Amino acid sequence: MEPSATPARGSADSGEIVVVPHTHWDREWYLPFQRLRVGLVRVLDEVLDAMAADPAYRFTMDGQLAAVEDYLELRPARRGDVARFVAEGRLAVGPWLILADEFLCSGETLVRNLEYGMRGAAALGGAMPVGYLPDQFGHCAQMPQILSLAGLRLACVWRGVPAHVDRDAFDWTGADGTTIRTCYLPGGYANASGLFSGPAEGLPGRVAAFASAARGWAAGDTLLAMCGGDHSAPVREITAPGLRVATLAEALAGLDERPGDGLPRVTGELRSHARAHILPGVVSARVHLKQAMARAERVLVRYAEPLSALWPADRSVRERLIDMAWRSVIACGGHDSVTGCGSDETAQQVAARIAEAGQTAQAVVDLVTASLAGAARKDALVVVNPSPFERTGLVLADLPEDRAALADGQGRPVPVQRLEHAATLLGETVMDDLSALLGRVHERALYGHEIVSWTVGDGVFTVTVSRHACGAYAYEDLRRAVLDAGPGPWLVRTVAEPVVTVAALVTVPPLGRAVLTARPAAPMAPAPVAHALRADPYGFEPVLDNGLLRVRVADDGTLSLRGAGGVEVRGVGRIVHGGDAGDTYNHAPPPGDLLLDRPSHVTVEEICSGPLTGAYEITRSYDWPAAAGDATAVPTAVTTRVELRAGEPFARCEITMDVRCRDHRVRWHAPLPRAAAQSYAEGQFAVVRRGLTAEGGGGERPVATFPAESFAAAGGLAVLLDHVTEYEITEYEITRDGISGSGTEMALTLVRSVGYLSRDHNPCRDAPAGPETPAPAAQCQGPLTVRFAVLPYAGGWHDAGLPRLAEEFRHDLLAVPGTGTGDTEDTGGAAGTDWGGRLAVGGDGVVMAALRERDGRLEVRLVAEHPTATEAVVQGDFTAAWTAGVLGSPLSPLEVSHDEGGSLRTARVPLRPFEIATVHLAMA
Repeated sequence: MEPSATPARGSADSGEIVVVPHTHWDREWYLPFQRLRVGLVRVLDEVLDAMAADPAYRFTMDGQLAAVEDYLELRPARRGDVARFVAEGRLAVGPWLILADEFLCSGETLVRNLEYGMRGAAALGGAMPVGYLPDQFGHCAQMPQILSLAGLRLACVWRGVPAHVDRDAFDWTGADGTTIRTCYLPGGYANASGLFSGPAEGLPGRVAAFASAARGWAAGDTLLAMCGGDHSAPVREITAPGLRVATLAEALAGLDERPGDGLPRVTGELRSHARAHILPGVVSARVHLKQAMARAERVLVRYAEPLSALWPADRSVRERLIDMAWRSVIACGGHDSVTGCGSDETAQQVAARIAEAGQTAQAVVDLVTASLAGAARKDALVVVNPSPFERTGLVLADLPEDRAALADGQGRPVPVQRLEHAATLLGETVMDDLSALLGRVHERALYGHEIVSWTVGDGVFTVTVSRHACGAYAYEDLRRAVLDAGPGPWLVRTVAEPVVTVAALVTVPPLGRAVLTARPAAPMAPAPVAHALRADPYGFEPVLDNGLLRVRVADDGTLSLRGAGGVEVRGVGRIVHGGDAGDTYNHAPPPGDLLLDRPSHVTVEEICSGPLTGAYEITRSYDWPAAAGDATAVPTAVTTRVELRAGEPFARCEITMDVRCRDHRVRWHAPLPRAAAQSYAEGQFAVVRRGLTAEGGGGERPVATFPAESFAAAGGLAVLLDHVTEYEITEYEITRDGISGSGTEMALTLVRSVGYLSRDHNPCRDAPAGPETPAPAAQCQGPLTVRFAVLPYAGGWHDAGLPRLAEEFRHDLLAVPGTGTGDTEDTGGAAGTDWGGRLAVGGDGVVMAALRERDGRLEVRLVAEHPTATEAVVQGDFTAAWTAGVLGSPLSPLEVSHDEGGSLRTARVPLRPFEIATVHLAMA
């Protein structure tokens, strides 16, 4: 499918050829999952039959357990065969559940992928002790540490390996300094797929040719012959003089124990084009899949699991729901799934499964928040903080017009800003017999609302309702009023209690909740607001200013930003349209590509202005070509809603458009305040430093477009992201009104529209990446919304505290209205122990990646996203603490200090730069 690597050096004249029979099984790709599974059954039937007939036969099942589970679901009777061959060491399964794209899912999803894979493989007899990563489109910087923490000391890779690796083994050092011995597959995972497929008399010649090529790469005495390919397995007769048949684990046994003297060393992520295609365009293909994946992961990892651990509710149900959600999220992370490089039918199924995973996780959130709401009165608002530190942030609430103010638990006023009134008339109908209304009332409920009151007069019966009604109510009183009203016809009018939407600035303890109560606005004094928005003193131009950031909207619709440290940048948010003659794998600018960035018309509208939040809506109109090679103009309006909130040093941006063009790419550009020779991007538990160019040499045009998960930063400008986004640091030249300028800017890809899974003749690639299958849905036609935030900063990314700012941007405070009477004791409304608000995590650059209950304890995953050594400070009401492996095995106890006179205890965890630490806590 892709070009073979060429050895760069000579080696020994001898070496044992070890044949590894295997298959590489894309669960879904050019065909959807179920259609490919039919072939899986055929292949594994043949493999298991061969193993039963020949005790010497070995087979490696692609490093992913999911394919085995998919098979056993249809062939349950063969589970015994599978377990027997695994126990005998002849069938290698796991350690992964799925072969995931390492850049398009979170670091926590990668960890759970290993957890599910190794646990499932153990149930069948044991997981293959090799981190096999044969076809991923590059490898993330934390993979050595993730594998090591799971007890795996060997990795095996193909793509992304840099040019200076000139042997089939190297030492790979991760972001934190963890080094793991790694087998490189020159020529890929199918380097010996044709060894046994020709005439038998030609086998010695084919073996000799393979040995001659492999010796040029050999770091030892083993010549690894990967015999298998996509959706296929080798024939049974795979023996010949001088060959040994083995699983991958058997073939690599002892590799990690050999001296590393003279072996190449690689540090950080593997994203070089030098040895194989890394197909970087998948990061921006079918952007809706990336957005949905991020949403599902966020709800599951940062809301569903933590909330259900802190406020346990219906344990058996929520544990099963969380398990279901995790399995779906992990499965959708496959390197031909969330990547969007499959057929349209495959992409549709992936989107549906991601949506179901997100909804399943949301069901867990609903369970917990319903119990919290039930413990609060109906005139209350419960606000939950998903972060392990105290936060002050905005939440929205619908409050009755006569109680449009809020007070905290001590009766102190909470800052609020009125935004809009809700419509009051919900519906009208004429009834000849008013008693028919009673048939639509169920206790207090009417049309999904709760009855507040009613009035009768002049032939009109008006019922006032509310989402959560307060005050006295008796069905018998309503029934009497209806029956006493007399004959009709009656106009029955349903109106909502007058409601106003407010923004409230709430302070919530770490991983805890605050309960606010609605109050009449008049008696309450205005609450003080730190870094409130202030109006432009002259009022001549659209400006937002909170003392931390000043945002001005220019005439062309771009933004000027000035931070509190004096860093200023202008022209932020230029929209650039260009063509794309590529496919889902690689962006390819068409010949003579014309980049368009000037709007034909710009309008600016103020949305709101107040002490807590201010926003403008900027609409820019463009005339873009209908498609590459089709100059027909398609009018397109791009709307940017820019919002600044009290206390936030970043401007929130929401860009919407109706995508109507084809074969194109639309990017958002922002100049950098200062020159930059590198960028920094967060993702998969690390902040990676990248240059402005990429290494080429493997038959693919090198491009410096990269993925970022939660932020990308360069030259004093940072963008906070809500999903994995493609970015590039690029040079620009621009002329406006006779004035020319140039410099360096950051470009974010908003949407990339293509019409083929792969093109046979993509100008950026020397070979197809897959079948030339039309994929019209990959044009991403229709409404598009992209959200992010932008800020200028001084110093380095860590000086600006970007990991913490990204945490606050990505994880909103969660607000739910109370539904209870307030008569019961406030225990969180959940059965079991209430640990909410009894845990906090601090430390420079320390990020909480996950929090869950595990075997009656709390498990916290911490990451030091900091360039120097730091310390995590864990405080809470716990009796003991210890570190553990990522799979849960305890490692060593932590010293716990006690707060005199209180129950607060502290555990300190020293961390290397970018170290991942899993901490278990026995809560009091």
